[in-house]
Amino acid sequence: MAARLKRLYESWEENPDIGFVLMKGNGRAFCSGVDTVAPHRLLNEGKVYECKRFFETLYKFVYLQGTYLKPHVAILDGITMGCGGGISLPGMFRLVTDKTVFSHPETQLGFHPDAGASFYLSRLPGYLGEYLALTGDKLNGVEMIACGLATHYCLNARLPWIEERLGNLMNDDPAVIDSSLAQYGDLVYPDRSSILRRIETVDKCFSHDTAEEIIDSLENEAAGAYDDWCKTVLRKMKEASPLSLKVTLRSIREGRFQSLDQCLAREYRISLAWISKSVSNDFTEGVRARLVDKDFAPKWYPASLEEVSKDMVEYYFTPLGELEPELVLPTSLREPYI
Repeated sequence: MAARLKRLYESWEENPDIGFVLMKGNGRAFCSGVDTVAPHRLLNEGKVYECKRFFETLYKFVYLQGTYLKPHVAILDGITMGCGGGISLPGMFRLVTDKTVFSHPETQLGFHPDAGASFYLSRLPGYLGEYLALTGDKLNGVEMIACGLATHYCLNARLPWIEERLGNLMNDDPAVIDSSLAQYGDLVYPDRSSILRRIETVDKCFSHDTAEEIIDSLENEAAGAYDDWCKTVLRKMKEASPLSLKVTLRSIREGRFQSLDQCLAREYRISLAWISKSVSNDFTEGVRARLVDKDFAPKWYPASLEEVSKDMVEYYFTPLGELEPELVLPTSLREPYI
């Protein structure tokens, strides 16, 4: 699918008869992310090369999306998880609905938020990006528009009207597309239980330099809290791979100061390190426990944050060697002004 999308988008960009592109899901999900069982199976069969080519193709499409020369509208109606965000959020317009559910659950699978996630999550208000990446917590459509992940919001029931209006446009001016999307929009506010209402607590806890300090801060908050929110967040983090937590935290922090192409190049290194199993088998173990055997009892290695050394984390960020080429993106062609 990633390879086909890349070919289609390249051909549409060159086609003068196409003014803009609209992307939507088929069914109750927009995109639930990578079929992680497939790379799990490939790795168990020793087909590492096929996994590498998949990540390379996916990340190249994300870059194409983020630098697309024509207006792009992604209708994120329904489940939008993992790289479902990567193939849509870098684009120009992101429309969410009352059915949208967004999350990055990769740390629960012994992996890291990739496909550009370290670029767009790191640019969220305060330390919300770190919170979403480390806990895998969900956002609804209202929260996505409030924090800037989405550009427009409307009710699911109005989508046919929006699609009809966009389909009848004789103009590919982004301002015209913007006003067309806004015409059926709604003015909405996050409800009282939203994570955005706790942004001060999120910033207080997730601004720390290490995963251990973040957990200590959450435990201190939980001791004096009158609800179970901190306990729920702690449980989610303690269920995740300790190595994934440390790698993910550093990835988001580095992403804050990098361009999209730099983030994708770094994420490619990290992904190849995961599938190499040189440091840990957590990715295949996480997929096994949650999606294959479904015993929900992964045996992480290392088993605790204290056992994760600096050298282990550093391995995931080390430039690839001579025998393993880096991710090459056409930045000089698509972003000559950089």
